[in-house]
Amino acid sequence: MGCYEDAYDVLDVPAEAGFQVLDRFTATGPVALRGRRMQFLVAPDSAEDLPGLLEWLEWSGIPLDLVPLNGREAACHRYASAWLRPPGPDVQLPALSLGAGTAGVGLAALVSALANACHRLRLREFVPDQPCAFSYASRMVAGTRPRSLTS
Repeated sequence: MGCYEDAYDVLDVPAEAGFQVLDRFTATGPVALRGRRMQFLVAPDSAEDLPGLLEWLEWSGIPLDLVPLNGREAACHRYASAWLRPPGPDVQLPALSLGAGTAGVGLAALVSALANACHRLRLREFVPDQPCAFSYASRMVAGTRPRSLTS
């Protein structure tokens, strides 16, 4: 993925979930495809912030195939990746807080979309051949009720 190992972290998801998010967001920052996995480059230290962000978005405790990697962990796979959205000279990575006038999608919006897409894939394991509409009821059927309904 280049020589920026300390300049980014990665959110690694199934490619099918990643393509769903790419269809919705045009300004995600750099994205690479590695086999059946997609890697979204995000601001440094975002991998460390992911558990807290998922909890804030009420996704904590729900099994998602959303894997945070720091730049050094992700760099070991750099030669097996193909860029879907390559980094440009003025790359702007999704972060928790974007400054005024900064283009791109924020980390919270990206994580929310990725979690939703990963969850849809999980739901299809339980209800194959039926389109999944995201709802609290569908999460309860899959055994992944939001914390607000269980406490």
